[in-house]
Amino acid sequence: MKKKIVILPGDGIGKEVTACGKKILEQVAECFGHQFTFDYATIGHEAIEATGNPLPDESLEKMKNSDAILFGAVGHPKYDNDPSAKVRPEQGLLKMRKELGLYANLRPIKLFDELLAASSIKPEILKGADILFFRELTGDVYFGERGRKDQGSTAFDTMIYSRYEVERIAHKAFKAALTRGKKLTSVDKANVLESSRLWREVVQEVAKQYPDVTVEHMFVDAAAMKLIQNPRSFDVVVTGNLFGDILTDEASQIAGSMGMLASASIGDTVGLYEPIHGSAHDITGKGVANPLASILSAALLLDISFGLKEESETVIKAVEQTLKDGYRTRDIADAATPHEKILGTEVMGNVVCNNARMLVNCQVAV
Repeated sequence: MKKKIVILPGDGIGKEVTACGKKILEQVAECFGHQFTFDYATIGHEAIEATGNPLPDESLEKMKNSDAILFGAVGHPKYDNDPSAKVRPEQGLLKMRKELGLYANLRPIKLFDELLAASSIKPEILKGADILFFRELTGDVYFGERGRKDQGSTAFDTMIYSRYEVERIAHKAFKAALTRGKKLTSVDKANVLESSRLWREVVQEVAKQYPDVTVEHMFVDAAAMKLIQNPRSFDVVVTGNLFGDILTDEASQIAGSMGMLASASIGDTVGLYEPIHGSAHDITGKGVANPLASILSAALLLDISFGLKEESETVIKAVEQTLKDGYRTRDIADAATPHEKILGTEVMGNVVCNNARMLVNCQVAV
């Protein structure tokens, strides 16, 4: 198989973790006889510094002409501390999602047994949790009308959804539910918000086409509580952009760390794959970032965009073996972890690559 992959490192630790994601893709290509070519593009703070634009046209063109995109993160503290900044790294991210039609964000929340102790939640509550989130990605308050009035003393952001936006992500979520536990939870705030009432109405209509799937509707505050109280009660969850952003970050604590969670942003064309964590400038350049989310994002890329399920499963098993062998990065280590088992970013990536190689009896060295 011949495929072109764009690497979009972005800002902060994005560069460090995507290097490991790229390395596992190279390993897979060599061991399974594929040809992956790689190109790089800029986005976020790095792109602003170079061009004044958080998403240069050249970067967007490269992505549109690729078969898949492996993304890192965007963000920089200088913008966090300056709310008046007119040009911001996150604008590049939102424009990319819109221009590429990436309306569905898939976030698998699957706990490795070896990391039960890494979460602050009791192991007996967590064990067996396996949730697939579908977060709508190109609507809601992030894309609605916004502004200031009353001489700047009042601000507004409009939560807006159209029927077709809800329909298309609902169909993807229902189809996924058919391949899993045949249960779907739709999360909204229909007791208060008109946009949520439309959301619920449309999901109920789409549900009629999937009679084998059990559907429940849940208010977002109740869902936030139940995620911690009983995460195993969820299978597939579909929700809007804002609620999905918050709930999936909360759900990262089920897995023990944001450094463990991969995601896929898909639509009807090219797919984008990224860890859910941010740019983490407090640890940038220290070599301690957890690369496993980027590596698991590469596994999603292999499966969803390329249909290479065996190769994807090999990557996941390699991560699992690495954890079984006791290796940890700092964020998922506990008091009982031996010092020599706590690895830096690059070394952790190399260990996973070596495990992948051994799983398929591949003689190609990392």
